[in-house]
Amino acid sequence: MKFDLRSAINSISDVVMNRPAPLREFDQIYMKVADMVVQAEYVARVFNNKKVVFVGDGDGIALSAAHLKAQGVIDYGPSSITLLDFDERIVNSVLRFGEKLAPKVAITAHLYNVADPLPSEHFGAYDGFHINPPWGASNAGQSVTAFLERGSQATHEKGLGIVVIADDPDLAWTQEVLRDTQKRAIDLGYVVSELLPQLHLYHLDDAPDLRSCSCLFRRVQPDLMEKSSEKLSGDRLRNFYGKNNPLTYKYVREKPDLNVNREAEQRYSLEHYLETPDA
Repeated sequence: MKFDLRSAINSISDVVMNRPAPLREFDQIYMKVADMVVQAEYVARVFNNKKVVFVGDGDGIALSAAHLKAQGVIDYGPSSITLLDFDERIVNSVLRFGEKLAPKVAITAHLYNVADPLPSEHFGAYDGFHINPPWGASNAGQSVTAFLERGSQATHEKGLGIVVIADDPDLAWTQEVLRDTQKRAIDLGYVVSELLPQLHLYHLDDAPDLRSCSCLFRRVQPDLMEKSSEKLSGDRLRNFYGKNNPLTYKYVREKPDLNVNREAEQRYSLEHYLETPDA
């Protein structure tokens, strides 16, 4: 599809300026701008006129796809976007920016942690889902499949899903996680509809050349859909964000300073689970 590249980059830069600073301890590592353009256009094309849920979205791909449509850079994209994220800074930044896009794309955002059951109002409510989860180098991909399951639970029997995960043929763990993610998707009734390999780069100091792929899943066996949503077990929370870095916090809470338009300067606090999520 053809579009004006300068206009697209300028639109994405608005989103980049809006998003909060990444927290590396939670594996928030942001995609580079040119690759955000590529992914946002792809998301807009795959989910044209569809209701889409983003289970986590530190990068800002949801707003990017919506903003490209709202500014007329492209004439296609989701009809509505819902964000579910455990970081209140991200939720609030999406709500603020989304107000400007409301005439073109309906945008909502809610606090949610994948360790918890998916709230009933989101179960089966969407046409498609998008995830770019912690990539699972230290947990055999359990962090990826956790997000995959929540996205799947949120979509109906003809659902689509885009999964963004690490992809480097020279790093065995990335290929193992990619394989196991596809296996889990098959178990949930999906087939791989399209795979765009080694597509994105990130602001990742210790692995600047590590890329991710974009994998599109299409549900073909509705009878394999999960009928309920359960808490993640304790085993799946270990090393969730990296080696010796388990999932123990329920939310990142926003503590805005006086200059609320400077997202990168906002402070935050961490809200622990009162009990372990699998208790």
